[in-house]
Amino acid sequence: MMDTLINGLITIKNNEMRNKRECIISPASKLLGRVLRIMQLNGYIGEFEFIDDGRSGKFKVQLLGRINKCSAIKPRFAVRVDEFENWEKKFLPSRDVGIMVVSTSKGVIAHREAEEKNVGGRLLAFVY
Repeated sequence: MMDTLINGLITIKNNEMRNKRECIISPASKLLGRVLRIMQLNGYIGEFEFIDDGRSGKFKVQLLGRINKCSAIKPRFAVRVDEFENWEKKFLPSRDVGIMVVSTSKGVIAHREAEEKNVGGRLLAFVY
């Protein structure tokens, strides 16, 4: 478990494939929490909560059955505003399906919101 983001997204994908209603992601991190918030705002997961266990903590995530694939993007490529469409073609199945999560100077946001705000950043993950 080197990367908590990769570990968390794989846990979500595996539990979705087995039609589970919720999953526990351990260990937790601030970055993983922000990515989960983006997924929740876009309707891919339900509620999630942080459980403090005295160590690094856990996330309890409610699954809705809407995720076909989710994964972290390694290495974390730097992306300019005009390059989002090219990266969309590489990671997402078709236009307007799914989101890419980007770390920008405005915070961790979805790629469509980054295009609206006219900011680039680093690709973290994709979900569809």
